[in-house]
Amino acid sequence: MRDDDRLLDLPEPEFGSGIVGVCDVCGERQAVVVLLKERYRLCVLDFLNKAWIRSDQRPSAPTPLYRSDRVWFPTDAVPGGRAPAIVLSPTKTVRHPVVLIAPDTYGITTTLLDAAIRFAREGFEVLLPDVGKTDGLGLSHHLALRAGRTLRGGVPVSSSKVAGLVSLYRDGLRYLLGREMVDASRSAVFGTSYGGALALALAAESTSLTAVALAYPVPLSPAGLPGLVTAPLFLVRGDADRLAERAERQVRATAAAGNSTFVSVPGARHDFLSRDLGAYDVALAEPAWAQIVAFLKARLMPPPPTPPPPPSRLAAVGSLPRSIAPAAAVAPPTSKAGDVTVPAPRGTTTAPAP
Repeated sequence: MRDDDRLLDLPEPEFGSGIVGVCDVCGERQAVVVLLKERYRLCVLDFLNKAWIRSDQRPSAPTPLYRSDRVWFPTDAVPGGRAPAIVLSPTKTVRHPVVLIAPDTYGITTTLLDAAIRFAREGFEVLLPDVGKTDGLGLSHHLALRAGRTLRGGVPVSSSKVAGLVSLYRDGLRYLLGREMVDASRSAVFGTSYGGALALALAAESTSLTAVALAYPVPLSPAGLPGLVTAPLFLVRGDADRLAERAERQVRATAAAGNSTFVSVPGARHDFLSRDLGAYDVALAEPAWAQIVAFLKARLMPPPPTPPPPPSRLAAVGSLPRSIAPAAAVAPPTSKAGDVTVPAPRGTTTAPAP
């Protein structure tokens, strides 16, 4: 057993190591256990409280809404049989719906991190494959996406490079659905630009998805591929974005009309959600992010059904046979006192009016 103060100086505290610490609420020294490099104070009065190691927050500070970790998931799409990713997991102890973010070959950009943080704060378990640090992915995949869009009219799903990226994201989604505290029945994919095209290609072959959200995607080849998407789809783009307009026409021509929602943002250009690019406009980006999050919450976090109203007491009594109707249904005799009607005392009788 080690002293509680010394735990903060440990570079790598062991999982499950025990120490003695002082509870933030009752002030008594109690058992403390290290779980996932965190310090849990196991007092009954303070059971849900935890303080992060090397945290600047005071004891009893609120739990962060989510935590982030670097993970490796198994896949046959790249050499070595595994690929890196970042997972953002809400700290609330309920089963979380999941969102897979499909990046471009640029890797983890500010736009994708922005999306991941927004989704995690709302209660989604988020997986973001780190393709920029994945062995076997590089310039050839980058060229396959862009050359296919230029020469074939859209991102060529039949290309071996593009198919490898889609396979990588399929394995990432499978890993995400197998994590603890995840609701595998509620899942979605999200992507922007070329990542939006890859997310759409993944959704075309994943019939178990609950929702698909896209921001200014690039067209696909073949053009009829969006018709295979069975999940409700949300697409937002700028009205000045001709590339995303072509992708929207593909989706409108093939996807089920009742399952698709299209939003055109006046004055917005391609990449208008990217904070580090010239097309970014906070006045246009924030409402678009709000609509994306609202769409995902409506599909993956629907409100519980409204319970039926309780039956009327008089109606319930009236439906009973007269012989078994409860005595409470018979109104007690009353007597008048001024303008107020009050119940007559028990054991007394009310004389008839003269």
